[in-house]
Amino acid sequence: MRGKRGLLPLAIAGILAGVSFTYWQRRQAQQSQSPVQPAALPPGIGAAARDWLWSRNIGDRPRVEIRARNFRHLQAPERIELEQVELRLYHSDGRRFDQVRCAHAVFDPAQAILQSQGEVEFTMGLRAEPALGRLVWIRASGVTFDNRTGRVWTEQPTRFRFDQGEGSAVGASYDPGSRELHLHSKVELSWRGRGPRSRPMRLEAGELIYKENDAVVLLFPWARLHRQNAVLEAGDTLVILREGSIREVQARRARGQERSEGILRSLAADHVRMELAPSGELEKLTAEGGARLESKTASGQTIVTATRMDLTFEASARATILRSAQGTGNASLVAQPISRPGSPPAETRRLTSEVIHVEMRPGGEEIEQVRTDAPGSLEFVPDRNDRPRRWVQAERLWIHYGEANRVRTVRAVEVLTRSEPGAEGRGQPPVETRSRDLLAHFEVRSGELLRLEQWNDFHYREGGREGRAGRAVMDERAGKILLEDSARLWDAEGAIAGERLELDRATGDIVAQGRVRASRRGGRASGATAILSDRENLEAQADRMQTFERRSRVLYEGRVRLWQGSNRLEAHRVEIDRSGRRLIAEGDLMTQFLELRATRPHPDVVVVHADRLVYEDEQRLAHYIGGVRLRRAELEIQAAELKAWLKEAPEGTTLERAVASGGVRLIHRSGARVRTGTAQLAEYSAREERAVLKEGEPEVADAGKGLARGRRISWRLRDDSFEVEGEPGQPALSRLRRR
Repeated sequence: MRGKRGLLPLAIAGILAGVSFTYWQRRQAQQSQSPVQPAALPPGIGAAARDWLWSRNIGDRPRVEIRARNFRHLQAPERIELEQVELRLYHSDGRRFDQVRCAHAVFDPAQAILQSQGEVEFTMGLRAEPALGRLVWIRASGVTFDNRTGRVWTEQPTRFRFDQGEGSAVGASYDPGSRELHLHSKVELSWRGRGPRSRPMRLEAGELIYKENDAVVLLFPWARLHRQNAVLEAGDTLVILREGSIREVQARRARGQERSEGILRSLAADHVRMELAPSGELEKLTAEGGARLESKTASGQTIVTATRMDLTFEASARATILRSAQGTGNASLVAQPISRPGSPPAETRRLTSEVIHVEMRPGGEEIEQVRTDAPGSLEFVPDRNDRPRRWVQAERLWIHYGEANRVRTVRAVEVLTRSEPGAEGRGQPPVETRSRDLLAHFEVRSGELLRLEQWNDFHYREGGREGRAGRAVMDERAGKILLEDSARLWDAEGAIAGERLELDRATGDIVAQGRVRASRRGGRASGATAILSDRENLEAQADRMQTFERRSRVLYEGRVRLWQGSNRLEAHRVEIDRSGRRLIAEGDLMTQFLELRATRPHPDVVVVHADRLVYEDEQRLAHYIGGVRLRRAELEIQAAELKAWLKEAPEGTTLERAVASGGVRLIHRSGARVRTGTAQLAEYSAREERAVLKEGEPEVADAGKGLARGRRISWRLRDDSFEVEGEPGQPALSRLRRR
């Protein structure tokens, strides 16, 4: 028993040793299978990790994700350092996001701010699926991210790129909540546009804000846009994007200039709006508030001003071409052509209206047409003081141009014109016209007015001279005006009307045709002839009338009729020399005037027919020639020629005396009694009513009483008595028939 008791401690020790060995073996096995214990963290670092991810959601959609290759949580002060950082700011759809990448960043958990002093790359508009293309790419340094708002910003120089350009700025910020990118200063942007025909645009600004939700870019407080040879400088500017392209630009206090192929064009306005095609080509431009468009070429300068201006363009292979321009509101167009060597200076043209529309020729260098869509005024201002100055006011105006922006024609409706003479015509009255329609033709090289046509109720005024017609044509070089269709001219001296009147403006001479009617005021100062009366107006009718030598000579032709009151003159042709106070009438001539005599209760009508009449006013002598037949009361005188002396009495023109020659025949009718006197020469005194027959065996015959014949017979018609003188050696003969 004592031996067994000695083995028990030994057995217990063996068991313990076995258990200990087994425990050691199992522990070794366990230690070989457990992870290696990490090294101890340096002092001040609370945690560290690789491939770190932090995210924040709004509901079930992601809002912010921050990924980093390495993560360290520093304790004093508390901050998180990240390496190889990627920040995703998700859009409201949860699919698109803006991405920020940098090599190193520090996250402040207390302020929820992430900062990177190194270079940061910022890409906007990516998708969780395979990317469809980047809209904006930004690279900067000194970037700060606010985890609470998602806002990213930097005050350091920034470079950016997008699918149609690139640029730079100093300082930038981005707010994912409002989707706004703000470039703080010194903004420069190059926009390439789309398509092979698109021309690049360079944009500069003090500041820039890109509102992604609204697809707009704000430039302020100043902006400058460059495109090829064009530049636009402005204050606050708005750029509108559609489908990633610039489609509209709105600028305040804008000033622009473009130079291309010999054209220098400038634009200024308080507000400018430009519309662009998807390819980036300018299509329309609207300028408002003191708009001014100025174009200079080798041929001259054109300035358009208005409250509002609308321009349209078309793109060519080389440039954007101006097609049309419209000014609205107090619009004005001033064209100042440059004189060519060997050509006279051209006139400056100033057009004003509420609405002016300009159409350009193909190529956009020269004007094709200008029109007003409201009442307008066109002024021609000469570059030399010897040329006339003209105005045209009309309800509507159309100006058509030839080469070198020189006026070819002017068309107007409901129009008034005024032309003031130049230095050579100083003192002459202006010419004023009015009509419903007007067409003016100009010599293209010199700009000289050639022909002015006006129709539909034409009116004309030049000093005291006025006119009316259905149609008028002014030949500026010839200095003549042609009036047609119920034409009429009048002045202080008289009036003339006809189917066609041609007026020489310098001399006042007129050629009238077709049912001519003329009137001239009476009075000795007017030059009226006393063959009718110099106290009453002289009226005339003829097929044709023409004046000569500043209207001192007048010629009437074809069925001529002149009259003053009851007095008449008719002939085929009448010529009046006012300066010489002479009248010549020919062809089936007839004159008629009334005599008032105290011995008779009623006036006598004196009628003379002849082939020709020559009247000398100085002598008051009317010389009738060829087939003369004079009738006065009971007396009729027939002769080859007759000279009549007239007298202007208070009661009117009267016949003083007459001398008839060549086959003279006097017929006196008193009731049923008729006496006839014949001779080669007869003298008649109207006051005494006595006729003296001489030469050619004078004879007085009475069919009922007989005859008397002698060398000379004095016949008193008033008491029907006569004296007969015989020839020497041959007594007078009287035969009386008794009953």
